[in-house]
Amino acid sequence: MRRRSLLALPALILPAQLSAQEPPSIVASFSILGDMVRDLAGDRVRLRIIAGANADAHTFQPRPSDAASLTGARLVVRNGLGFDGWFERMLRATSYRGPQAVATTGITPRQMPAHNHGHSHGQGGGTNQAAARPRQVPDPHAWQDLRHGQAYVRTIAGALSGIGVAVEAEATLARLAALDAWVRVEIGRVPEARRKVVTSHDAFGYFGAAYGVTFLAPTGVSTEAEPSAQQVARLIRMIREQGITALFMENMGNPATLERLAREAGVRVQGRLYADALSEAGGPAPTYEAMFRHNVTLMVRAMMGEA
Repeated sequence: MRRRSLLALPALILPAQLSAQEPPSIVASFSILGDMVRDLAGDRVRLRIIAGANADAHTFQPRPSDAASLTGARLVVRNGLGFDGWFERMLRATSYRGPQAVATTGITPRQMPAHNHGHSHGQGGGTNQAAARPRQVPDPHAWQDLRHGQAYVRTIAGALSGIGVAVEAEATLARLAALDAWVRVEIGRVPEARRKVVTSHDAFGYFGAAYGVTFLAPTGVSTEAEPSAQQVARLIRMIREQGITALFMENMGNPATLERLAREAGVRVQGRLYADALSEAGGPAPTYEAMFRHNVTLMVRAMMGEA
């Protein structure tokens, strides 16, 4: 009996050993964060991205299967600053108690007017003068500055290390630093007076502040809002007066407003930028780094009037 018990012992241990070797489950709220996790950890983790390629994380509505993916998750990764509030609500609804990596931790956000923000903040009482002044809200699109992108990587790498996933962030950080330098050189080729770009919504504020480009948009931080006729008319007037040639769609949202704006301003839309989500694997912006190279190449060509 003793010999038979010893012979059976490896069979009892083997499933436990296999279970211990399974990669930990990581859940990222949207595609850009998912790409950073994948770049750092590769197949050392099982990655689930909730709002995937070409998905609008501003308006995303999670499904029951998305909530179920949190079961057994060792780490969740989210942006913060109100960008993926639906993900935070999903975490509360599922009583997730594991570690969270909030990518914008430690980043001082730029502020922007809350008009066309797409969310109700409850104005309450106050004077007419206060009501007329737009409320300032944090801009959540911090990844559009590659220096902040490096901070995202450090935060995510630290969280992965905290759950025992070996990561080597230095190579990723070096590539992003080199990409940041390349962006500055490329934008530097454009005369300052021509560094103006019109996009669908106000997602490039950090890019503009970091690299010296003025971005104009008919809607604010969220893709949920619709611009007023007054806003559209003002933007058309600016395009005509300043000779702006760089008008771009984004890879989500309704293009009708920008198409109408371009038609009435007598210019044409120059292409599609990727702001809040990556493209599918076979598209022009399947990774965070590819997104920057695609966007900058199109912007520079259009601002120079070469498109």
